[in-house]
Amino acid sequence: MIKLYGFPTSPYTRLVALVCKEERIAYEFINVDVFGKREHKEATFMEKQPFGQVPYIDDNGFILYESHAIARYLIKKYSSQAPLIPTDLREEALFEQAASIERSNFNPFVAPIVYEKLLKPRRGLQPNEARISELLTTLNRNMDAYDVILGKQKYLAGDSVTLADLSHLPFGAAFFRLDASFAEVFESRPNVARWWKDITNRPTWLAVKDGA
Repeated sequence: MIKLYGFPTSPYTRLVALVCKEERIAYEFINVDVFGKREHKEATFMEKQPFGQVPYIDDNGFILYESHAIARYLIKKYSSQAPLIPTDLREEALFEQAASIERSNFNPFVAPIVYEKLLKPRRGLQPNEARISELLTTLNRNMDAYDVILGKQKYLAGDSVTLADLSHLPFGAAFFRLDASFAEVFESRPNVARWWKDITNRPTWLAVKDGA
């Protein structure tokens, strides 16, 4: 059985758990105390993950870290009849395009907002509202493009859900809950709203949305 070392509410950990649920991969979750004991910075942890970050997996002695690399590995090893990474050349290219969209036009803006609005206050720090406003301006512009794409197809890479869609969930869900005005980033665009409702209601996401 795969061992997943992570923090339950870590977005990166939940992405790996989500993929395990999608592909029906049994896993043992090993909780890493990030905020209390800071176990992710201990020597025994950093022997496996030299950056001291969660998560990593142990697949029968094969150690792998970085959530997107783990997700791709698990999908390719345990892919079902409807794989989350297509194998057809053109369909795979469209998947890679969609994955790049998430990495370039979504996560770099949503993740820092979550950090500013959620994590900074937990550490007794004040959010940088000017920075948040700047990030939101670009994110809104990018979501206009999302609405165009999703007006032509059901998901970002075509008419089948892929890892590119699911990768939006951990940080996107945290962002969505932070402020009613943030929810409008999704809900004010009909095609984005339809897509977001679809992926956030997948049973696999509902199983891990509150913790891996």
